[in-house]
Amino acid sequence: MNWNKSLLIGAVGGVVLWLYNFVMHGMIMRNAYVGNMVFRQEEGSPLSFLLVEVCIGLAGAFLFVKTRNAWADGPKGGITFGFFMGLVAFFAMFIYPLVINGFPYYLTWCWGGIVMIGWLIYGAVAGLIYKKAA
Repeated sequence: MNWNKSLLIGAVGGVVLWLYNFVMHGMIMRNAYVGNMVFRQEEGSPLSFLLVEVCIGLAGAFLFVKTRNAWADGPKGGITFGFFMGLVAFFAMFIYPLVINGFPYYLTWCWGGIVMIGWLIYGAVAGLIYKKAA
């Protein structure tokens, strides 16, 4: 396993996820959160979100690199990896209406789609950075 490329994928992929989620949740979905009782809390630090996204990116990078030869070369293989990661994350979103009282069910579908697209983008980035071993 190439640790340098794994760390690079994790860092770059994490920053890409951070920017993507900022646009999706902070700009596009913002009105869905304003006024909803479930989302009444203090805003988090953007740097905290960055740290979490980089940690998620690193975990995804290690899994991608360990399974790299199972995927096609380049972004196509990365997107395939991202699809399967996104599928797991998509279904994980369905826990929120079950455990958070008042969580809007439609947001489960929105968040599932958002997280799926995020992993597809992440996979494309990972596939560009880490080429398939010969």
